[in-house]
Amino acid sequence: MEKILEVTNLQVTFTTYGGTVKAVRGVDFHLNKGETLAIVGESGCGKSVTSNAIMRLIPNPPGKITAGSIVFKGKDLAKYSEKRMRSIRGVDISMIFQDPMTALNPTLTIGTQLMEGLISHHGVSSKEAKKKAIEMMDLVGISNPEERLKQYPHQFSGGMRQRIVIAIALICEPDLLIADEPTTALDVTIQAQILELFEKIQAATGVSIILITHDLGVVAKIADRIAVMYAGKIIETGTKREIFYKPQHPYTQGLLNSVPRLDLKGEKLIPIDGTPPDLFSPPAGCPFTARCPFAMEVCDKVYPASKELTESHQVNCWLQDERAKQLLTAVPLSK
Repeated sequence: MEKILEVTNLQVTFTTYGGTVKAVRGVDFHLNKGETLAIVGESGCGKSVTSNAIMRLIPNPPGKITAGSIVFKGKDLAKYSEKRMRSIRGVDISMIFQDPMTALNPTLTIGTQLMEGLISHHGVSSKEAKKKAIEMMDLVGISNPEERLKQYPHQFSGGMRQRIVIAIALICEPDLLIADEPTTALDVTIQAQILELFEKIQAATGVSIILITHDLGVVAKIADRIAVMYAGKIIETGTKREIFYKPQHPYTQGLLNSVPRLDLKGEKLIPIDGTPPDLFSPPAGCPFTARCPFAMEVCDKVYPASKELTESHQVNCWLQDERAKQLLTAVPLSK
């Protein structure tokens, strides 16, 4: 399949009064054309920082992309100037931010916010932009779009505002859409409608999607592949079926065990004990060691290499190394 995006050894740091936070620590993944890739993990694992790095929206200072490449359609965005990135954002790559209310300008009408991208990037007339805005509002399921263009964000419900944000992201017909927690603030009924909307839009336009979320229910609905992220690293990637039915990393297994299941009524959820590591001074080995029930001595000292289980399934875990299992006793480390 044709790769539209390839991220290699991406590293992002933030300089603070307390020291340097290594928020993203050598992330590698790719996205195929027309595919939906979900990046999942606990809050604070680096998902949103990764998505902002792709868009080159890391505030500098205090943040900085210190290493790595972000190759989009054969061009490395990490080397682009800010001026050149402005011609990419909203046109070739668009982003849906977490909170639709803060993503929209409360002082401008919905029509103005929808049309400004088309006018500034494509130089179309206001009449043409308005026609396209009406078409886009209709596509995302907003009734009476001609009248609603004149309204302000506060006159829309949370679900409607999210649809407007999606319409703004798609109006210039980007090749890549990054959705950062697009359903977090919505109730389950509206969540389902938004997910169906993503599927409808992808079928209609062929847009490639990166979905940033901690909600495995959302992932099960629309993702083709899943990348599991922990403490600034991607520790397991695979197809939806591989991750849900054959998870290999203990952290992935822990995430799945902590999700309620309708087919296991009365079963208690199994939480993941402990807390993520301090990214001011991240561990040399596997960052999950202190919370892992299967940790070995080597886990604490050396980061495991990526093990390819199938063409689409890779995991970074010493449990996949036969020599480690033979030479070291699998005794949990003292916590």
